[in-house]
Amino acid sequence: MASKITSPVTSPSLQTSLFHPGMRIAIACSGGADSVALLRTLLEQRDQLGIVLSVLHMNHGIRGEEAAGDEAFVRELAAQCNLPIHLRAVDAPANAQSHREGLEEAARNLRYAWFWEILAANDTDAVVTAHTLDDQAETVLHRLVRGAWTEGLSGIHAVLKPSTRQLGLVLRPFLSASRAQIEAWLQSTGQSWREDSSNRDTAFTRNRIRHELLPALANYNPAIKKQFAQLAALALDEESYWQAELARLLPSLLLPGKAVRGGGRATNTMLGNESLSMEVERLRPLHPALRRRVLRAAAEQLGVSLSFDHTQRLLALAGFGELAPGELAPKDARNPKSRLELRNGLRAERTPREIRLFSEPEKPARGGNQNAASAEYLVPVPGVVDAPVFGIRLEAALGKAAGVAATGYPSAILRANRPGDRVTLLHSRSSLKINEALRRARLPAANHTPILEWQGEIVWVPGLAIDSPLARQAVLCITSSALA
Repeated sequence: MASKITSPVTSPSLQTSLFHPGMRIAIACSGGADSVALLRTLLEQRDQLGIVLSVLHMNHGIRGEEAAGDEAFVRELAAQCNLPIHLRAVDAPANAQSHREGLEEAARNLRYAWFWEILAANDTDAVVTAHTLDDQAETVLHRLVRGAWTEGLSGIHAVLKPSTRQLGLVLRPFLSASRAQIEAWLQSTGQSWREDSSNRDTAFTRNRIRHELLPALANYNPAIKKQFAQLAALALDEESYWQAELARLLPSLLLPGKAVRGGGRATNTMLGNESLSMEVERLRPLHPALRRRVLRAAAEQLGVSLSFDHTQRLLALAGFGELAPGELAPKDARNPKSRLELRNGLRAERTPREIRLFSEPEKPARGGNQNAASAEYLVPVPGVVDAPVFGIRLEAALGKAAGVAATGYPSAILRANRPGDRVTLLHSRSSLKINEALRRARLPAANHTPILEWQGEIVWVPGLAIDSPLARQAVLCITSSALA
């Protein structure tokens, strides 16, 4: 009887073109399957590539004894491979609270700050991370669900360059390798790895995408992860082309300040008072795709990133679409221009010839509480805070649902409603401005309506039934009472 022949499991695909002989490589290793496989693969090809290896491991201070076990595992692995190791311990939960970030975001920011610190010290030429094809697919789908532009759909880049002039790069050479291939190879070599229990917690959106949404989409297309990775590659090339086009065209389209009578332009050199203008007739012959990008690029030069809805409203103000009723700010009888409020204090002004983007300090209404516009209170989740400016005591509690932890959530922010804030009401399909939502609920609109923002999402406005996926997932309950 013929014996059954099994094909040997090959090592995961590695993008070797990212490396050159003599390169000093620091491997970011968490102890998980992906990073352990990256370490083992680079070690296996070290002599062929001519590279020098070391190991990085960060303890984020999130999972207690489990995280300590991860650190011990990586220490032992580095010792077995005779590689130097660099360790860093941080408190990601405290950092998330102080910087008003989500826990995952805070952990990532701390991690990459350390990478840039190491690179800036010229101790290594590149930090490599073990992002895989699965990570790419999850990232693209996550951004697609949230409403990303083309640059967002480009996903995880194989090469991440620093925003400053410091030396070094972050490289992702595993983007063509799948998690299944990686785990199969590790098992075939007898190499163990650590499992992060938080990766199974579906309270995190990314985990729901990994464990629920992507498997559901795979029923329609078994190669769905590969398709999302290909979409990322296409979007990256598209974005590279458009950025080159914008660099070529913007200098001739963007004008500083605003036009004045008799010719010339008036500009304000005070920090935070910059403005940019565009002649409407110069925008008219542009293809809609380019016109949209020009407006977004102008806003970005003033420090504001516009959403799709904000961009469409700006296009409509310029005469390339229709504005919804009530979108325009009231005209000043002495200066009858059309104005539009966008986001983060950015405003647009339409004159017969131009569209001007500028920032303008918010003026409190006469008789209103001038402190309320800038007041912010940090609300622990769970926890209670008194907010004298708003005259309320607010309590955030977590419901007793399966899988809901009592601790570990970032704090929320109680603040006043700002231009551009929007919410989605229960049983509603689209988001609304806060004051419009209050009107629909037959509630009085105020100059400084208090709102609660949690992990970047507005989860509470007094009197409104808000549809918040974050609050629903965590069974977040918000109650308020008047201060005595």
